[in-house]
Amino acid sequence: MLTDSDLRRAASVALAEVVLSGLGERRQGKVRDIYSLGDGRRLLVTTDRLSAFDRVLGLVPYKGQVLNQLSAFWFERTRDIIPNHLLAVPDPNAALVRECRALPVEIIVRGYITGVTTTSLWYHYSRGVRRLYGLDLPEGLRKNERLPQPIITPTTRATGPGGHDERITADEIIERGLVEEGLYRRVEQAALELFARGSEVAARAGLILVDTKYEFGLWQGELYLIDEVHTPDSSRFWRADTYQARFAAGEEPDNYDKELVRLWYAERGYTGDGEPPPWSTDLAVQAARRYIDVYERLTGLEFVPGAYPVQPRLEANLRAAGLYPVS
Repeated sequence: MLTDSDLRRAASVALAEVVLSGLGERRQGKVRDIYSLGDGRRLLVTTDRLSAFDRVLGLVPYKGQVLNQLSAFWFERTRDIIPNHLLAVPDPNAALVRECRALPVEIIVRGYITGVTTTSLWYHYSRGVRRLYGLDLPEGLRKNERLPQPIITPTTRATGPGGHDERITADEIIERGLVEEGLYRRVEQAALELFARGSEVAARAGLILVDTKYEFGLWQGELYLIDEVHTPDSSRFWRADTYQARFAAGEEPDNYDKELVRLWYAERGYTGDGEPPPWSTDLAVQAARRYIDVYERLTGLEFVPGAYPVQPRLEANLRAAGLYPVS
């Protein structure tokens, strides 16, 4: 088991970016570096960058490895619902995937009404808005309360640095021709089935799957699940054994995802505008501990990190897999 001292040492060499010369075109996302291999495949290399409030705020040690390997775990266990873009995991930080064409919408499935950002469901509900995303919400809900049933709140995909997702309804998606109706209904069905599967596994692991984001794409005309799935970055998890007592007391649940970071900043008066407070090593260690706990609870496996520094190990593993360099 990794101690706090282990995590502090790892925080000092956390992976900020991956630059692999000779591996095709590189694009830097918020939390991963993406290489197009030119043959219908991409290499996704996860870093330890943490993004919240539409900006990268700091580095969480081992975060990239947790997200990469946890997504691989979920992809294997949801193939019966929908195929996914994963081809291989040649390194704890890397995934080889099909180069699917991403749909221009993202799907968020919510089981609870919560959140601290200005785009959250609770933010608008607490200000009297009862009809969001074309859905009618009941009166009298409290923050962090379970919804009568999971709901889908779609958004468009953000484009460009600092871009924001546009809240949109299913009818608008179809009317604007963003996604053909039959395909969009399949997306909704898959998202609800994925959320149900995720909720079942989380419950057995002593966690609550609160909400999650799914991205879909097309490959050879077929619908695929892409990006990452049911990780502490793409989903919100709460500890199940403390939820009821905290909810009854009007307290925040035990967050086991990047909402922990958002709340830390919100408590210091920062919600996305202006200059954020300095990144805290203590916060990085606490977030790493909870990310690893989610991985171990869901998979039933002990998290065994790859050694730092990452870059030499990553290059060696990619060479062994015949992926690096690209001729």
